Amino acid sequence: MRRRSLQAPITRRSFVELIAAAAIAPAIRAPWIRNTGGLFRGLDADLPEVTIAKLEALYAERKYTVKQVVEWHLARIARFDPVYRAMIHVDRAGALRTAAALDSAKNTERGALWGVPVVVKANTSVKGLVTSAGWAGYLISGHEFTAPRDAPIVAKLRRAGAVILGQTNMPDFAASDTNVSSAFGRTGNAYDWRRSPGGSSGGTVTAVTANYCVFGTGTDTGNSIRMPAATSGVVGLLPTRGLTSIAGIHPLDWLLDNTGPIARTVTDAATALSVLAGEDPGDFRTARSGQLAQPGPYTRYLTPSALRGRRLGVPAFIVKEGSGSVGGPPLQPETRAQFNQAIDQLRRLGAEVVVQDTLLPDSFEKLTERVNTAPYVNEGLENFLRDFGPPEYHSTADYARVIGSPIPLSQRGDAREAAILESDPRADSLFWRPQREALTEYDATFERLGLDALVYPAIQMPPNDEILAMQNGQRSTGPHSSTAWVNRIGVPAVSVPGGRYDNGLPFGVEFSGRRWRDGDLLGLAFAFEQATNFRRPPTLVDHR
Repeated sequence: MRRRSLQAPITRRSFVELIAAAAIAPAIRAPWIRNTGGLFRGLDADLPEVTIAKLEALYAERKYTVKQVVEWHLARIARFDPVYRAMIHVDRAGALRTAAALDSAKNTERGALWGVPVVVKANTSVKGLVTSAGWAGYLISGHEFTAPRDAPIVAKLRRAGAVILGQTNMPDFAASDTNVSSAFGRTGNAYDWRRSPGGSSGGTVTAVTANYCVFGTGTDTGNSIRMPAATSGVVGLLPTRGLTSIAGIHPLDWLLDNTGPIARTVTDAATALSVLAGEDPGDFRTARSGQLAQPGPYTRYLTPSALRGRRLGVPAFIVKEGSGSVGGPPLQPETRAQFNQAIDQLRRLGAEVVVQDTLLPDSFEKLTERVNTAPYVNEGLENFLRDFGPPEYHSTADYARVIGSPIPLSQRGDAREAAILESDPRADSLFWRPQREALTEYDATFERLGLDALVYPAIQMPPNDEILAMQNGQRSTGPHSSTAWVNRIGVPAVSVPGGRYDNGLPFGVEFSGRRWRDGDLLGLAFAFEQATNFRRPPTLVDHR
């Protein structure tokens, strides 16, 4: 996805210097996990790759307490994260308090995520923690952006019994396809720390695939859940826009932003979505979602035979030979080869895969590019600061006055063009009508060809070696995807492990479907996942 360059005035470190600093950071193991002896012996056998259902069973058997499970995950973070740097902040004290409260609770009713360790992306408000959004400007001593309350999705996680371990690293304001921030430096891919996990949810992706947690939250403005999930052998779910609330999440472009779960299995992603979904007065796009969406829980749609007899279309503009979207270079040969193998798998599973030059050609992507959100970007930022900013600053003007320099995100575009969506007479011609027209074309393609979903590569290239780029004095050039169009029309999409490159790094395949049919889409992803079993946990290192 093409994004505007953002310059943070308070930092002088270049992108290459940030990578270098992260690359040479010492791998120091936290003293509290030394000499643990046999403390984690049983947990070491049961908790790697643990699912929500398996963890629930372990608790039901009284095999482990929540505190023991949380301590195991915290110890894993302390051991490995000095290398991979997925966690910008670990809330050890808060996580252990929650665990103790769950263990001592007399109420036998347990939420769907009772005792499940999770992580939250650093642009999402967690009461009492700093909403850095990856930017050093929100971490200035004495002026930290401390969240006054939880974002609605975080409140839902807590009510369901989840234990929040901390916040994951992300590029400044989520405005990058790689995962380097001015606040914390570079996050490495769990399969090879030299390689990129993608952005902007690369911190959550690395945390999930490295078994720091059971699942985590991500955000996605143009590829930022699905593309990083594809680099790292995990499931990244982008719900229908409006199924989950983005209130309390620092925006990049609030009309395109979305949030959803990142998990190791489709079942866990479906379970998480069942908790996260729902109407919220703080996000007008969620209005009537309860009536429009398929009813939960979303695990009800997961059947191994879901692909049998289904028709899947391949968007021509993504796989056309020699074509390159606005998101980056053309589909690389090794990625094309992996996708062709995935198509063969789908056909063996009983799906009909339709490949036609007229199936969503280049003209469709150009149609989606007419969706113009630029005049309304600052409205989203101002509303977020008003509702979730710290006492010192509830607007961009407040921040500039207090700190003495602006929030760079507020400097985008021509200020004379800035407008309020709800009152701008141009809103229909700039945003709503182009979105309707692109969505109409999308739906018409489904009707004309009798399609149940689309399928395509979630990423255009293998995860790239960022350390090599740094050594050559270059900026990271990826990884990239051709999936920003999904956000522009608000349809659901899910990335699942789709294969492995010759070097062992994961490849991801993406499915997208019709608005509000998230359950059906998860069913297709589940059937593919269960039949192929491409997920393989990485072998982590605790030093370089």
